[in-house]
Amino acid sequence: MCGLLAACQRAPQVLPQQAYIWQRQWSPAVGAAMQASDQLVGGWRVLAAELNAQRQWKIVNPDWQALKTTQHAIVMVVRLDGQTGSLDTATHARVNDLLARWRQQGVPIAGVEIDYDCPTSQLPAYRNFLAGMRQSLDRDTTLSITALPTWLNSPELSKLLAITDESVLQVHAVMNPRQGLFDAERAQAWLKAYAKQSAHSWRIALPSYGTRVSWDDNGRISAVESERPLLASGNAAQELTASPAVVSAFLAQLDKNPAPGLIGVVWFRLPTEDDVRNWSLPTWQAVLARQPLVSVVSAVTVEARGNAQAGLHDLMLRNNGNADSALPLIVRIDAASACDAADGINGYALEADAQGKYLRRTRDGLLRAGYQRNIGWVHCGQAHIQLHVEH
Repeated sequence: MCGLLAACQRAPQVLPQQAYIWQRQWSPAVGAAMQASDQLVGGWRVLAAELNAQRQWKIVNPDWQALKTTQHAIVMVVRLDGQTGSLDTATHARVNDLLARWRQQGVPIAGVEIDYDCPTSQLPAYRNFLAGMRQSLDRDTTLSITALPTWLNSPELSKLLAITDESVLQVHAVMNPRQGLFDAERAQAWLKAYAKQSAHSWRIALPSYGTRVSWDDNGRISAVESERPLLASGNAAQELTASPAVVSAFLAQLDKNPAPGLIGVVWFRLPTEDDVRNWSLPTWQAVLARQPLVSVVSAVTVEARGNAQAGLHDLMLRNNGNADSALPLIVRIDAASACDAADGINGYALEADAQGKYLRRTRDGLLRAGYQRNIGWVHCGQAHIQLHVEH
């Protein structure tokens, strides 16, 4: 028996959570999402600038008021393109200039994070750069980095991590389209391996976003489109998503049995109203709060407005739950309905079999909680049309 009733009823421990704010352009939706989620996270990691492969700096101008009014300390993130090449003291100076600018704006900066997805062969040079970066920062400013699973087999990784105050292991990546954007079993293996490499505290970056991957004629990845739209060419493309249910289940296991040294989760990235390749804000907040996820997807017809043709209806998918849901595979039009024409749009195509006409999903995607999606139209000689969703 338990010695104390309170000990028996103690709530399960929840890992501390932070989130990346990765928007290059701060729309009003970014500040609104940040304010709506401030009570659910324990810190923000905010993109401040990028150094691209051509060694050009792209500076982010955030909503200073939103950053000043958060109840949490901020980690300022500087992204260095993995193809940038050698890094030097001029980069140290630019990071420190940014840090001074943010502090002059009244932003409560606790640390600096370097996001540099360099090849494994460059880890010794990266270690030297970080040693200089650590010396250039005052001791009250923590230095963290993002780390890639591809570095795990390198003997240089532990030396690199020894320089930093903490690190964030990224376990979401486009490596194989069959494995998707996030594979829980693979991520768990990376966690165990990383815990053996890091002598300091570390966090794990979990995904809430989706991405569109395009391949060229030789089967190589030609473009990865996530937070920014790209003009991508290629014969094949696929939408890869991080399932809220899968990530939530993985998070529950982390809460129950965290790896040695793991002190928290950092979400990539803060969902906003206008971020179409991310979970909805209600779904993300439900996952953060460890609430049960429920998706309620239905298909309905809506009389097409502004069209003089009688009997024309739009086909709509609706999600009335709190969880984003995978788009259903098939939406059937009841064979008894007197419909003479139909077609699919927005990722659905019209097909037919012995049971009658139906719309088939042609590309993967999520239907966000509280949202609806027009997937086609139908022309029928009756007002009430029965639709059937098949997952």
